[in-house]
Amino acid sequence: MDERQGKDALGDIGFGYRPRAVYASDPARSRGRLFDEPESPTRTPFQRDRDRIIHSTAFRRLKHKTQVFVAHEGDHYRTRLTHSIEVAQIARALARALRGDEDLAEAVALVHDFGHTPFGHTGEDALNEKMAAWGGFDHNAQSLRVVTRLERRYAEFDGLNLTWETLEGLVKHNGPLTDAIGKGLKGPVPQAIRDYSELHDLELDRFAGIEAQCAAIADDIAYNTHDIDDGLRAGLLTLDMLTEVGLPGSILNGVRARYPQLDDVRTGHELMRRQITLMVEDVIASTAANIERLKPDSADAVRTADETMVTFSVGMAAAEKELKAFLYKHLYRHPEVMRVRADAERIVRELFDVYFADPRAMPDGWREGLDRAEDRIKARSVADFLAGMTDTYALKEHRRLFDHTPDLS
Repeated sequence: MDERQGKDALGDIGFGYRPRAVYASDPARSRGRLFDEPESPTRTPFQRDRDRIIHSTAFRRLKHKTQVFVAHEGDHYRTRLTHSIEVAQIARALARALRGDEDLAEAVALVHDFGHTPFGHTGEDALNEKMAAWGGFDHNAQSLRVVTRLERRYAEFDGLNLTWETLEGLVKHNGPLTDAIGKGLKGPVPQAIRDYSELHDLELDRFAGIEAQCAAIADDIAYNTHDIDDGLRAGLLTLDMLTEVGLPGSILNGVRARYPQLDDVRTGHELMRRQITLMVEDVIASTAANIERLKPDSADAVRTADETMVTFSVGMAAAEKELKAFLYKHLYRHPEVMRVRADAERIVRELFDVYFADPRAMPDGWREGLDRAEDRIKARSVADFLAGMTDTYALKEHRRLFDHTPDLS
């Protein structure tokens, strides 16, 4: 039975080919996968991507990877997994409102943090330093390596063999990577991205589709809001501190005026939900105006535009910038967070040094052939192994290899 007969046998099940805007990514016209596969009779290509991402080992590992606070500090702090789920929820809401493909927006949101190291950006900084002689370390490039090479689940190919549209959204999370002649816009493009794009051109000089742009701005909305929540829970931020910041301050004033007897915990939650709503509604209104002004008549017209189409309004962009600066000063650079960061950096650096000096310290499946490999190959393999670690596994490995491991609590 061929693929078309299989679909006919299932009847009119309505599995995702619903009407979309003319500028949306159409799964029926996907640019496909690096390795051709028969189409699913029950899922669109983007739904299939989403499912493969959720079932991957890398997705499960996000459960024990740090967002801001190391995982064992408390069960209620966000991890990379819970953050990714929250980003996906916001991305779907934006894509739905803009009549884009919700499944593609969700897939890009769920995969966007696959390349993050243990201990958040701290681990990335340490690994980038160690990899400086071999092209550095970039978490977006690492995400691409995970989904195109390092996941080993399928009989016929390495990686997850995701569609062009999902991979494009992953690597262009922060916009185009090169100019029209291939020069990196923010320094050299990571080799992993260049290598893959030579096989399956991701058009690095263009913007991503509307759904990937939804996922990217959803990431900003999620962490700008939920890092406040975690900061309040940790006692590093207070509601009174937030009253001095434009966006959360104005929301808090409204909550306190309406509910003067409300306790601080519920007040904080009211702040979170209202801030998300305000930011989402602002993006929808601003993007609708951009679409009306630019009038994209296809998904490619979004990519070839001279600007990002999914944006905050000018006022909200300024408020978001102020909030980021506040969080950077009072949360991300808080002395207690910096103390833990220093110890976490030491763990990552020392693990890299041990594995690079003697790859036999790594488990089977990682060390084979590395004792005779060039340094650049050995270093990249060590980086792949280290980047895939959870916080808890990195601590376990450090305790196995060293007499003293810093206490990150």
